[in-house]
Amino acid sequence: MEAIIFCGIQATGKSTFYQQHFFNSHVRISLDLLSTRNRENLFLDACFNSFKAFVVDNTNTTMAERNKYILLAKENKYRIKCYYFKSELEKSLQRNSLRTGKALIPEKGVLAAYKRLQIPTYEEGFDELYYVSIQDNQFVIKNWEHEI
Repeated sequence: MEAIIFCGIQATGKSTFYQQHFFNSHVRISLDLLSTRNRENLFLDACFNSFKAFVVDNTNTTMAERNKYILLAKENKYRIKCYYFKSELEKSLQRNSLRTGKALIPEKGVLAAYKRLQIPTYEEGFDELYYVSIQDNQFVIKNWEHEI
């Protein structure tokens, strides 16, 4: 089975990327949708118990945040992939400003995520790492290079 962890600040395209690439094959685990860690844990347990592939569609900006999912996935014999979304602060703030309602994140929230951001590494336990950027409103996926 496969566990995918997204990493990147808000408004870098993570949820849109999920819709375009994993909607028909992976359960989406998102605190934006589930609202509480308890619900998130219930969904994760359901995926593990039913051997279902999933995507963790949160910012996951720190190693500590990602570690929880990595440990659980390894315990359940999942292959773990990470997609790091290029986190350019100005572009993310610009895209965020186009959002409305609950999707609009206060600027200070985006800034705080950017300050916490730790670039993922293979040493965390990932089996595969990818780099995702947006060019001409299209996602570009590249194999991981140790220097970004």
